[in-house]
Amino acid sequence: MDDVERWWSQGEHCRLRLGGSERSIFRRRMGAGPALSMLHGFPSSSHDWARIADSLAEEHTVLAADFLGFGASAKPREHTYSLHEQADLIEALWAHEQIAATRLVAHDYGVSVAQELLARHAEDALAVELEGVHLLNGGLYPELHRPEPAQTALLDPEQGPKLSAMLNQELFAAALAPSFAPGYDASSDCAEIWHATSRDGGERIAHLLIRYILDRREHGERWTQALEQSDVRLAFTWGMLDPISGAHMAERIRERLGDAPFTALEDVGHWPTLEAPQRVLDSLRRAG
Repeated sequence: MDDVERWWSQGEHCRLRLGGSERSIFRRRMGAGPALSMLHGFPSSSHDWARIADSLAEEHTVLAADFLGFGASAKPREHTYSLHEQADLIEALWAHEQIAATRLVAHDYGVSVAQELLARHAEDALAVELEGVHLLNGGLYPELHRPEPAQTALLDPEQGPKLSAMLNQELFAAALAPSFAPGYDASSDCAEIWHATSRDGGERIAHLLIRYILDRREHGERWTQALEQSDVRLAFTWGMLDPISGAHMAERIRERLGDAPFTALEDVGHWPTLEAPQRVLDSLRRAG
């Protein structure tokens, strides 16, 4: 059994109602103590947190789910995916798990979901108390986001479906590898992310999931305002060699949110929890 399958075997599926439909969502709940909810990135799964989850579960109730369309969760083919719906999913999961208050840790795609949850918090529209938000390498400022060529191709209305249809492990790894730091051997990580992506033919909906980039552009002002004016305690851990949302994004964060704890991982790319899990764990613990 490989590590991704082991991760899934230790979790469960729950049925959550989203937009009038019931969906099967994979989730893992571990440990005991104050709740810590973990939101993964694109195009991967909650397995991104596997290298730090056990340690965090010594002090927290850790809750990690696969978003709709990702990992072991349902992957409807004829569906309009959105970051707002994924935020609805997290709220439904909290209700299902009877979570009243939680810290959030989010990476990449999950960062945008966290921003929508912060916006709902600011509007007093969130039933759960956010006790802190810790963000890792995400497109907080859409105008600074630098999508990889494969992401741009997936967004194209004509090219996107064709690329999804022809996607295989070799092409996937070739597209994903440059997002890791130079010199880092990402082969096993790319294989694990492919395993999660390709479950139930999930690679065939990559062009549908990538629409989150358009969501970011459309709702960027709302989400930026929610972040910069938030009364929730914020912290950041950032892989500075990330070509997508790295040092250039970090510079803006430090300009606009200079009082928030910021841990720069100078030799790390887009995937801090995979490339430097112990340093991420240390940063999360320092931030409290």
